[in-house]
Amino acid sequence: MIQRTLETLSFDNTYARLPQAFYARLNPTPFSAPPYVVHANPVAAGLVDLDPEQLTRPEFAELFGGNALAPGMEPLAMLYSGHQFGVYVPQLGDGRAILLGEATNERGERWDLHLKGAGMTPFSRDGDGRAVLRSTIREYLCCAAMQGLGIATTQALCLVGSDDKVYREQVETGAMLVRMAPSHVRFGTFEVFYYRKQHEHLRTLADYVIDQHFPHLRDVSEKYAKFFTEVVERTARLIAQWQAVGWAHGVLNTDNMSILGLTMDYGPYGFMDDYDAGFICNHSDHNGRYAFNQQPYIGLWNLSCLAQALLPLSEKEALKAGLEGYQSLFDQEYQTRMRAKFGLVERQTEDDELIRDFLGLLQGSHADYTIVFRELSTFSSAEGTVNETLREHFLNRDRFDEWALRYRDRLRSEQSHDDERRDRMNRVNPKYVLRNYLAQVAIEKAQNKDFSEIDRLFTLLQDPFKDQLGMEAYALPPPNWGKHLAVSCSS
Repeated sequence: MIQRTLETLSFDNTYARLPQAFYARLNPTPFSAPPYVVHANPVAAGLVDLDPEQLTRPEFAELFGGNALAPGMEPLAMLYSGHQFGVYVPQLGDGRAILLGEATNERGERWDLHLKGAGMTPFSRDGDGRAVLRSTIREYLCCAAMQGLGIATTQALCLVGSDDKVYREQVETGAMLVRMAPSHVRFGTFEVFYYRKQHEHLRTLADYVIDQHFPHLRDVSEKYAKFFTEVVERTARLIAQWQAVGWAHGVLNTDNMSILGLTMDYGPYGFMDDYDAGFICNHSDHNGRYAFNQQPYIGLWNLSCLAQALLPLSEKEALKAGLEGYQSLFDQEYQTRMRAKFGLVERQTEDDELIRDFLGLLQGSHADYTIVFRELSTFSSAEGTVNETLREHFLNRDRFDEWALRYRDRLRSEQSHDDERRDRMNRVNPKYVLRNYLAQVAIEKAQNKDFSEIDRLFTLLQDPFKDQLGMEAYALPPPNWGKHLAVSCSS
């Protein structure tokens, strides 16, 4: 296997070959204070064949702290628009991020390196173009958490800090995050050219995305409709993964939706503590548009916006047919994942009701979603077993007992063996998730230049399904101060 140095990384930027209407060319704005590496991700580095030893070099912080460029980089800010909280905003774009270029590995795979917090761009509007340490830590750790959970996501190569001051609700220190993905094209990238009636650019964009990321569709008939159908499928699967693990995005605007079906733009996200179907993780979302139980519908709504943008390229009926497949695919993927969380192998008609009733018990008891599902693996289907430890999580014990009898009978109907089932369930029900309070502890330590908690969480979240020695405290419910922490779009 090739192991590259910073000097031998292979960069290109195919997006820069597109017409200039797609972006604005500019370099990152360096910090005035020297940058330093807060944390670097050797797994992400491996995606571009970068030797992990390179992550500790001073030149690494210079390169990914905006102070230097590598040969082949062609920095640019991407243009897009989007529907934000249901309202169309004609121009958005990378207001604090710059696409440095694409690093290519020995397998020929291309990875965008996208520098977030890189300074003002023509799309910054009233912003300062900077990111703060607090928000970049949250994104860096959640990228790692989602990767560990097996959920499609952008990656994070590194987190670079500086002593430069950035003004938000209070004075904070600045930071830059290097995001990685095969593409950072969004639904809103298509929308901007549709609403500007620049249909030639719309076609150019669609052809570019298909050529780069859906090459099997290059020469097929009705390729734009088929491309859209694949985006629908990826999005449905992604949101089903979120729902199964109990995660809310918080700002599902169309400009935050990846054309590749990746989780991207981590802001006021949240893993649920106490189960609440209507969980709102963004305190700026006053009407609950992006509540946890609204995410499947919002995915469909956002896809309908993308379908609208593709109308100049495809027949309406073909796009409509692709859109109509969303709900059944989402339902199928969600049900499959939930059956796995319950240790069920066969599909039976009563499963939906069994699952729904259990979630109702969780909600009525304010029970912890992650902890109870992990503990459900210990359920004994032996006759007369009370399952006392699991039972203690529920306020209405009689209702739980009734449900437990149904669950026992359901397990017996497929001749389930408790030990085998426990192993299966523990492979899909995480013991550890990135609760907001855990991220907050890491942030507060990092603001005092103690980055040890970032490293500890990063390591923990690599394998959230495995019992990890000495880490039991990270699997406990949050302390009182850590429940219902307020996070917003600036988080």
